[in-house]
Amino acid sequence: MHESFPFRTLDVLPVVEGRRVLVRVDFNVPVDDQDQVTDDTRIRGALDTLMELRRRGAELILMSHRGRPKGWGGASMEVVVPRLSELLECDVAFIDDIAGDRAAKKAASLRPADVLLLQNLRYDPGEKAGDRDFARRLAALGEFYVNDAFGTAHRADASVALLPTLLPGYAGRLMTHELLILSQLLHDAEHPYWAVVGGSKVSDKVELLDALLDRVDGLAVGGGMANTFLVAEGYDMGASKVESEAVKTAKRLLDKAAAKKVPLLLPERVTAAKDFKPDAEHRVAKPGELGADEMALDVAPEAVDKMLETMTGARTVLWNGPMGVFEWDAFSEGTLRMAEGLANSSARVVVGGGDSVAAVARAGVQDRLFHVSTGGGATLEFLQGKPLPGVEALINSIKG
Repeated sequence: MHESFPFRTLDVLPVVEGRRVLVRVDFNVPVDDQDQVTDDTRIRGALDTLMELRRRGAELILMSHRGRPKGWGGASMEVVVPRLSELLECDVAFIDDIAGDRAAKKAASLRPADVLLLQNLRYDPGEKAGDRDFARRLAALGEFYVNDAFGTAHRADASVALLPTLLPGYAGRLMTHELLILSQLLHDAEHPYWAVVGGSKVSDKVELLDALLDRVDGLAVGGGMANTFLVAEGYDMGASKVESEAVKTAKRLLDKAAAKKVPLLLPERVTAAKDFKPDAEHRVAKPGELGADEMALDVAPEAVDKMLETMTGARTVLWNGPMGVFEWDAFSEGTLRMAEGLANSSARVVVGGGDSVAAVARAGVQDRLFHVSTGGGATLEFLQGKPLPGVEALINSIKG
């Protein structure tokens, strides 16, 4: 067992040569119209675990979900096979079955270092329902269980929360690394510690912001949620998207930050437009100086620079959420400027959340940041101090 964790890792996995190992991976990857994988980050994330298990002679049975299919069909896992085979440098078998007779027969035919990918777990309603009978049928395919899908650790799905109660469970290399980095951030971050939080809604991140204000030395807020904070401070934000029902919450968080003497930075300039569309004409304006028909769609680059300047000297930075509508070039500059600025800083920068990950990838700075988390909701819930069902299941897993 890893000295930092109360669960077993691959370091203590018994001899697995010629034995079947069920591996929960997160291959929920995007594909284009030709079913070609357009971003293989999640596949690459599992390679350390999969290659290690193959070297050890295990017979691998991989399980994942992809998308939100309604019943059997659509979002097939088969589209992952070509890229996975290429990255593993071996043939990967696929079976259009999950835990039925065909899957069992195929699993029984595996030889050491073989790799079999099952069909989309979510084709079976038992996965999302956390159905124990479905979990038993999955467990019958293997002898050991490895969870390397940190991005799903916050879900109580059958393959995540129940399989470790039926098979001896172990954390894969990606899972272990994510929990090591995020545990340090939660319990032992080097100070000064700043957080940069963006995204569209305050209501989606109230618990995260509350938790961060108890731990950080400073907080910068951007994205659409900054509009709600600015309204709470008394600014007229014109036609900007504002959560009127969350203004009181924003005011409470501002008061909490003031009481704790934690600087809470809001944009001093925004990029505003009259139309919510990619090619809308836009201008830079101060909060409170927007026309009645103008909306803030990005934090202006000079305002991002001011935030970065204020954070100079930070030893740790957590970034979650974009500064604006970064999918549109005209309103991406704030997010890209933040990505570049953090990459140029001397701080340990941890990026968590799907949109933030996409932003640093677009900026091309992933390799210059300390850690880019593969978890979205799992990362946020862990940093709020919430127990994750997938991790709790590994902690309480049966002995091998």
